[in-house]
Amino acid sequence: MQIINNLKVKEQLYVEKLKNGLTVMIIPKKNTNKKYAIIGTEFGSIDNNFLVPGENKEVNIPDGVAHFLEHKLFEQENGKNSLDVLSALGVEANAYTTNNHTAYLFECVENFNEAFDELMDYVQNPYFTDENIEKEKGIINQEISMYDDDPQTQVYMNSLKCLYHNNPVKIDIAGTIESVSEINKDILYNCYNTFYNPSNMSLVLCGDFNPENIIEEIKNRLVDKEAQGEIKRIYPEEKKEIKKEKIETEMEVSNPLFVIGIKDEVSSNKEIVKKHIAIEILLHIIFGKSSQLYKELYENGDLIINPDLDYEFAKNYAHIMITGQSKDPEKVYDRFKEEIEKYKKEGIDKKHFERISKMIYGYYIISYNNVGMISRMFLSDYFKGINSFEYIEQFDLVTLEYIEEILKEVFVEDKMIISIVKNKKD
Repeated sequence: MQIINNLKVKEQLYVEKLKNGLTVMIIPKKNTNKKYAIIGTEFGSIDNNFLVPGENKEVNIPDGVAHFLEHKLFEQENGKNSLDVLSALGVEANAYTTNNHTAYLFECVENFNEAFDELMDYVQNPYFTDENIEKEKGIINQEISMYDDDPQTQVYMNSLKCLYHNNPVKIDIAGTIESVSEINKDILYNCYNTFYNPSNMSLVLCGDFNPENIIEEIKNRLVDKEAQGEIKRIYPEEKKEIKKEKIETEMEVSNPLFVIGIKDEVSSNKEIVKKHIAIEILLHIIFGKSSQLYKELYENGDLIINPDLDYEFAKNYAHIMITGQSKDPEKVYDRFKEEIEKYKKEGIDKKHFERISKMIYGYYIISYNNVGMISRMFLSDYFKGINSFEYIEQFDLVTLEYIEEILKEVFVEDKMIISIVKNKKD
């Protein structure tokens, strides 16, 4: 078992790759009564074309299969739903699907062993029938229709359609009503057997655990399955330039919503953590609550809420998203571009950089105090090829000079887009 120490946050990570290929990560925390377990597979909405290990024929599946699988795994052959079982144990359980992975989790104070039994049981023992699949289609179609009518979802999805020509990240995670209608039992079992192999999965535990003991407990709960070879994912070629700069739609909203996006090039694992930190700092310098731009726009009534500032990335996409509400989104967009050019010409104030850097570093430290945040972070980063401790280790490498380089390299006007959802006309 490998032990990774991080002295800055005084945390230890125990990592072991089991014989069946499952990567287990354990973060012991003696001073907490909460325990958290999350198991995930590197199978998300973007993985619609692939080669099964040992086969040469390309498999094409409908949009939304990863999300559909997530829904169906809870239903067991004995007629029970595992979410109901976990809820009856008094634990908080959930699951989610992203662009690049699917995860199943629970948090508890008591009944960990019983809840862990249930988690490992339903994730490793799928039960699909023609009848329960057809029933689920109706549930998911309702979910799709709900999100189709949701302005926040639409303004975000439209921003991805502006940024990307072919990248499957622009596909809705749930798929469409048409694509969901094509899903059947054979597709689900084929995708489960391919992507839910332990060698494509990881389990993270955080809480008051003895790593050596819990590893044995995990082994006792594993279904007998051999590790498989690498799944070859096939993605369409993506152009460097954006598809179009602007998209505007009308929906029932009290005030217009906007997303300002910036398309970025995918970076290597060695560079991405440092770059991610730099972009977070830059976004708060340019448009954070303490920035001159935010104060100006808010005081003038041009910004209604504090915008969300995000850098989203995986192995085959990377982009910045700034999401907010404004009576005049285009004015916000123009002022954002002007502010970037000002910082490029005049440089960034050192004291402002140091203040924002301390704030971001504080956010990172706080995340290690929460068993749920730290577990989800380690799982998500694992599927990106990152050890989450790297954010703490590399923070001091992000200098003022480096973020000014990133400003010029990433915050480029011809890579920017805006998506707007405005009020419906009477």
